[in-house]
Amino acid sequence: MHFIGVFNRDGGTFRTMDMDAFTDNAVKIFAENGHVLEPRVVEGKDLIAELGRAAQDPRCDVLLAGGGDGTISSAAEICFQSGKPLAVVPAGTMNLFARSLKVPMVLDAALRALAAGELSRVDIATANGKAFVHQYSVGIHTRLVRMREQLVYRSRAGKMVASVRAIVKAVRRPPVFWAEIRTSRGLEKRRATGISVTNNLLSEGHIPYADDIDGGMLGVYIVKPLPPIALARLCFDVLMGNWKASPQVSEREVREVTLVFPRKKSSALALIDGELTKLAERVELRIHPGALQVLVPLEQREPVAA
Repeated sequence: MHFIGVFNRDGGTFRTMDMDAFTDNAVKIFAENGHVLEPRVVEGKDLIAELGRAAQDPRCDVLLAGGGDGTISSAAEICFQSGKPLAVVPAGTMNLFARSLKVPMVLDAALRALAAGELSRVDIATANGKAFVHQYSVGIHTRLVRMREQLVYRSRAGKMVASVRAIVKAVRRPPVFWAEIRTSRGLEKRRATGISVTNNLLSEGHIPYADDIDGGMLGVYIVKPLPPIALARLCFDVLMGNWKASPQVSEREVREVTLVFPRKKSSALALIDGELTKLAERVELRIHPGALQVLVPLEQREPVAA
């Protein structure tokens, strides 16, 4: 197969790597497995345009995207729209979608696993038509990311430290908002500190991502208003994967959900796969079962025809 690899040199691990050495090694690994890899290293500002060009290239059998969660989410949306298969190289801090696909976190191992992998299909979700592979969030998670982005960090470890500092700052004045949640079960009106809608249910025992993303369902998580100390404890429990039993968080599984924010401020933001965006007053979220074709390590999925 002919792979076109688009690598975000401004994303995560790639910031401090010798990208010429990385791409040379990647080309060699894919050639050993009978494939052609055409690498394209771009700056963050050129990423979306290059991903689009690669997906439309008639020679491209699989789009290989490398970078952080934002890079991978953008690549997934383009592949969802174009029907092009996606392969994920985890070069970010959390690498949530790559973890769901069971791609190794070490770059060399990831390249070897993908070069020997098979095509499969997984779910992808949309929020008002905007695709996401991990989650859509409002409230406390959005505030955490916004505060973290105001801090200076230059490495993966620095980003993690900034995340902890952001948690401490954000929980001092927790957000509380009204939301209307409409599902097939009816309409529910709630005061909340946070709402997240995920591509399949999140799993326990590790940082929050779904172990399986082919169940055809959304996970809806609502955090009730909490005092600062309780909210800080919950945030750290989430990072440790020990939050599922918490009475402060409700979980439900649905195919579609509509969120309405009747008292939304004009400056309110939402978070889509780690990227901040303006919050709409009404957000319609739905799952698209098996709508994204991906390359995965051989032992993880049943292969499908290209």
